[in-house]
Amino acid sequence: MQKKFLITATDIFAISSQKQFEKIALKIFRYQHENNLVYREFCDLMKVEPQKVKTLQQIPFLPIQFFKSHAVVSNTNPVQNTFTSSGTTGMVTSKHLVTDTSIYEESYRKGFSQFYGNIEDYVVLALLPSYLERDGSSLIYMVEDLIQLSNHDDSGFYLHNHDELITKLTTLDQSGQNVILIGVTFALLDLIEKHQFQLQNTIIMETGGMKGRRKEMIREELHQQLCEGFGVTAIHSEYGMTELLSQAYSLGEGVFECPSWIQILVRDTEDALTYIPQGKTGGINVIDLANINSCSFIATQDLGKKYPNNSFEVLGRFDNSDIRGCNLMVL
Repeated sequence: MQKKFLITATDIFAISSQKQFEKIALKIFRYQHENNLVYREFCDLMKVEPQKVKTLQQIPFLPIQFFKSHAVVSNTNPVQNTFTSSGTTGMVTSKHLVTDTSIYEESYRKGFSQFYGNIEDYVVLALLPSYLERDGSSLIYMVEDLIQLSNHDDSGFYLHNHDELITKLTTLDQSGQNVILIGVTFALLDLIEKHQFQLQNTIIMETGGMKGRRKEMIREELHQQLCEGFGVTAIHSEYGMTELLSQAYSLGEGVFECPSWIQILVRDTEDALTYIPQGKTGGINVIDLANINSCSFIATQDLGKKYPNNSFEVLGRFDNSDIRGCNLMVL
């Protein structure tokens, strides 16, 4: 029988110090080691004894690919939602089995509020065609809820109706209304090819991803094009993924900041168990304490650098996505 766990979502979202974060993270590690079969097997194969883990750096980070091949869950509650990653036909996609969707809702609502204030101050426009055209997107779930919470008749999704979006965006911006346009990268580029804007009251937030529709660009080049096309001085970004229940945000320059329940560690690309100093490039490990019911310790395939105050930059992806440890367990 599963033991009652004493850490709650309330504890996680109330974190206000590094000491508090570490204490809760270590408790969640022990809980997940005990209750998450996949994570425990991984820890065993890495020869990690939970009672000897005293720091964040000693916690094993589960390679993100396990979400493609295993059910990564830490309790026996019914699955309320299954979020899936996008992928081309025939690709194996990640599945995040969520047993308490309210934790996800609280995470993105509090995270958004921390960086942008009251959602009701904005009209939320979403240009996310590749996500809308499939089921199971956690991004669509979040944006749909933010649209509802904005409580504004003009908020909504746009698919391929660019002319309607151009009119709406221009009219709202000129009226002095605060607007957030959340868009997948290729669709934002498509939009500015059709119309050049001069926006005064609009935040452009790109969620990344060319999804095979355009050639990849370095961030500086991409953001310069978007700034010129929308007539804005900075491009905001959202860092999230199917396997996480929280997001980090960049208010410009591609430097992301985390809410208090997420932290980033950067590992050596040659040795997954070694961490590298701030400002050096390595593999991004994410601690997302909102993942309490799955796994809070994820080794991603992203390359990046960490800076002071837990901010970080994403520089690209691993060429070889086989993170050490994946080949230790038979799929």
